[in-house]
Amino acid sequence: MKYTKTTAIAALILFGVGGASAQSLGDYARAIRKNKTEPTTASRHFDNDNLPVNDALSVVGPVPDKDAASAPAPAATPAANASDRQKAADELQQKMDKQKSKVDALNHELDLDQRELRLRAAALFADPASRLRNPTQWDNDDAKLRTDSEEKQKALDAAKQELDQIQEQAHKAGVDEKAASDKDSAKDKDQDKDKGKDKQ
Repeated sequence: MKYTKTTAIAALILFGVGGASAQSLGDYARAIRKNKTEPTTASRHFDNDNLPVNDALSVVGPVPDKDAASAPAPAATPAANASDRQKAADELQQKMDKQKSKVDALNHELDLDQRELRLRAAALFADPASRLRNPTQWDNDDAKLRTDSEEKQKALDAAKQELDQIQEQAHKAGVDEKAASDKDSAKDKDQDKDKGKDKQ
C-alpha cells in the first residue's frame, strides 16, 4: 500500500513538472523558423515556405537535341501490335484452360478417393468384424488409399499454384479472363444455333 502511494505521488510530481515546462509543438516550430539563418551558398533549397508560386522551375538535365526532338519515333504498326497481343492472349488463355481442366480432373480424382475412404469407414462401422476377417488386406488397401489421396492432394495444390501463376501472367499481360470465357461461351452458343438450323 505504501509502495503504490509513493509511486502515485512520484508520477504526479513528474507530470506536473513536465506540464509546467512543456512548450507546444507549434510554438517550438515558430521559434526555430525565427532563429533560422538563410544559407549563404549559391544553391537554393526549396521547401514549403520558399517554394515559388508564379515562377517556373527549370528541369534538371542536359538540353535535348533539336534533331532528336524533330525526328519522329519509329511507330510500329498497330495491326501488328494488336495481332501479337491477341496471339499472346490466346496462348495464355489456352494454357489457362488446359490448367483448369487439369485442376478439375485432379479435384475429381481426389473426391473419388476421399469418398472411397468414407465408404470404407462406414463399412467398418457397420460391420467391425470385416476388418478382422482379413486384417492385412484391409490395412494394405486403407494405407494405399490414404497415400493415393495425399499424393493427389499435393498434385492438386501444385496444379492450383501453377494456375494462379498463369492467371497472374494473364492479368499482367492484360488478358481479361472473363471476356475470354464470355467469348468462348458466345462461340458455343453460336455453334449450338448453327446445329439447330442444320437439323431443321
